[in-house]
Amino acid sequence: MTAFTLAHLSDPHLPPLPAARLRDLAGKRALGYLNWTRNRHKYHRREVLDALVADMQAQRPDHIAVTGDLVNLALEAEFAPAQAWLEGVGAPQHVTVIPGNHDAYVRATQHRFAGAFGDYLRGDAGTEGEAFPFLRRRGPLALIGVSSAVPTPPLMATGRLGRAQLDTLDRQLSQLSAEDAFRVLLVHHPLHSKSRMKRLTDSSGLRAVLKARGADLVLHGHDHIHSTMWVEGSDKQIPAIGVPSASALAHRHYPAAAYNLFSIERDGNQWRCLQTVRGITDGLRVEEIRRTQLI
Repeated sequence: MTAFTLAHLSDPHLPPLPAARLRDLAGKRALGYLNWTRNRHKYHRREVLDALVADMQAQRPDHIAVTGDLVNLALEAEFAPAQAWLEGVGAPQHVTVIPGNHDAYVRATQHRFAGAFGDYLRGDAGTEGEAFPFLRRRGPLALIGVSSAVPTPPLMATGRLGRAQLDTLDRQLSQLSAEDAFRVLLVHHPLHSKSRMKRLTDSSGLRAVLKARGADLVLHGHDHIHSTMWVEGSDKQIPAIGVPSASALAHRHYPAAAYNLFSIERDGNQWRCLQTVRGITDGLRVEEIRRTQLI
């Protein structure tokens, strides 16, 4: 069996931020806009994002997963450029996307993500509109996308799945357990966070579903760092992998932009999964950082 390669990037926070109208900068957006103009524009750079995506495309992955935060303040003017960028990454049949908290920054434009990127988050069942969790089958993979993106008060970046998503996920994973599929869960927020202001508030519920039903790999973003966490599954430990922002220069304790490649293949009666991390180095070069045999 030929290995299937899944690429994973996250949190492009597509720069630059378009000009904002004064009426758009009420409440939480005012603080976010100030943060962008003072700080974030310095280290979220389009040239970094373009270099990373070009290198990823050169690796010719079989599929690409983007785990949220395509935009910054969810301004109306951000979605068309983000849509054009995503179309440049790949066609909907080759790319799967889920939203992050910045994509649902305020309640007024919470609906815009599904409108702009619906073809990239539509499950194989073809449900119109915003329906999570969705299931997409690509090669030996069963990709399940959930949404932890909910509007939050200023200074908060928490996420929540809710009972309905957890119940549906439980049913989906239960059905998939009887199939010979490599189950990949896509979620923006990590399953554990040290910060109460950035955590997935019902992560205990998600971990309970994974413990009961199992999965093979969890991919997330949000923290803008390299991370590997092992969570309990039904019959084995499940690797949960995070990745830095796809547009970031290294700053403070945050690493430069990177992406993951997962080479997945069947070996007898078990799966093998090799992780390759590639990231930005000096002069916008992209190089291999490390390889890890996860499974």
